[in-house]
Amino acid sequence: MNYGIIRRILGWVMLLEGAFLLPPSVIGACYGEHQIARIYLIIGLCAMAAGFALKSLPLKSRTFFAREGFVTTALSWIILALIGALPFTISGEIPSYVDALFEVISGFTTTGASILTNVEAMSHANLFWRSFTHWLGGMGVLVFILAILPMTGGSTMNLMRAESPGPSVGKLVPKIQQTAFYLYAIYFCMTVLLIVLLILAGMPVFDSFCTAFGTAGTGGFGVKADSIAGYSRLIQNIITLFMMLFGVNFSFYFYLLSRRYREALGMEEVRWYAGIYFAAVAVVTCSVTMAGSGRTVWENTQDALFQVASVMTTTGFATLNFNKWPQVARGVMVLVMFVGACAGSTGGGIKVSRIVLYIKQLRIEMMQQLHPRSVRTLRMDGKSVSRQVIQSSNTFLMAYILIFVFSFLIVTLDGFDLVTDFTAVTATINNIGPGLNVVGPAGNFSAFSDLSKFVLMFDMLAGRLELIPMLALFHPFTWKK
Repeated sequence: MNYGIIRRILGWVMLLEGAFLLPPSVIGACYGEHQIARIYLIIGLCAMAAGFALKSLPLKSRTFFAREGFVTTALSWIILALIGALPFTISGEIPSYVDALFEVISGFTTTGASILTNVEAMSHANLFWRSFTHWLGGMGVLVFILAILPMTGGSTMNLMRAESPGPSVGKLVPKIQQTAFYLYAIYFCMTVLLIVLLILAGMPVFDSFCTAFGTAGTGGFGVKADSIAGYSRLIQNIITLFMMLFGVNFSFYFYLLSRRYREALGMEEVRWYAGIYFAAVAVVTCSVTMAGSGRTVWENTQDALFQVASVMTTTGFATLNFNKWPQVARGVMVLVMFVGACAGSTGGGIKVSRIVLYIKQLRIEMMQQLHPRSVRTLRMDGKSVSRQVIQSSNTFLMAYILIFVFSFLIVTLDGFDLVTDFTAVTATINNIGPGLNVVGPAGNFSAFSDLSKFVLMFDMLAGRLELIPMLALFHPFTWKK
């Protein structure tokens, strides 16, 4: 284990987080929140000083491999949360550090699950930081580090693979630093475009920035108690479109920009993603309309387009309380919670690519049972899928089930109904935010015990980091020399 390189990268993480804490300080000063602005400034400067000291320590070797990649990624996100929660508690707006930690982990992991009962009572600085964590966590802090810092020795792909969502991570260009740079460039430009469109559509500038951060990171923290319900239909439709766009594999956009249209159009995952989305919208619209919602078919369709996009991309915004929808519609919403967005996007969930792999794998296994002598190859986008990718996908599913069951059993100790407990775990491990009943769009997670909150915090981190990096922290072999 190369502890030196881990220490150096953690130093860079603290240095960058300290820098990222400065914009909320500026926002606080602009809105006359001088005390909170000072809090952000002091914490930011302290984090930068500590990070600079850590990264400046002598380094014997720059080499790091898969083990170091997993440990560095998991510890980086834990440190981000521990520091990021301090302004909420020190300012007194979230007095409990456990609650503040829950809120900021939910932010960085782009989950959007909240313990706040009155979000509009928060200061502008805290609201900005709360949404900004979505944007920072959406593409990944370590991917940002790789984009700006040339790292030599070992395999930097191990670091990117540990943080990036999906069954496999590849290079868009020969150098991993360029790949990270292009990903962040696309991410940044799409965010800026969304901010401009929201402002032009009539949303206040502050709201536009916070909403864009939540949409780009597919997080869902809003600045209003009713989330997005109070804004115009035009604004809601713009957010619907961009939630879906940020749920697409970013390789798709790179291929389009590179004029590699055949590769872009050949991505099966994107076609399945669109197909599942529109199928779910159709079922929800029919279910709600037939139940007699008192709204027109077009209004029900718009509601379904927004809510299904919000849940499937694991964003978590809401325009209405879908907890009141008919049972069929609610069932569809729970199912798309598990499906999630595309691999290589900012969304969570199991990922569409894995769902497609599981379906194809099942089909091949059934055919081989019927025709034992046949030899079939699992293919995706016209290319054969390696045994390593299939094995890692199966391992992910087994780990996912075990963590889900373990978390569900602990959360049930709080005595809530099964729907609340089941969807609370579903919403956190898939990085969605709202569930059903107590944790529905009109509810929050404040009523859970500290034990349950720690379990759900672990689920949020594990879900964002594809499970293995968090589990690796608890494996004895990880720490052996």
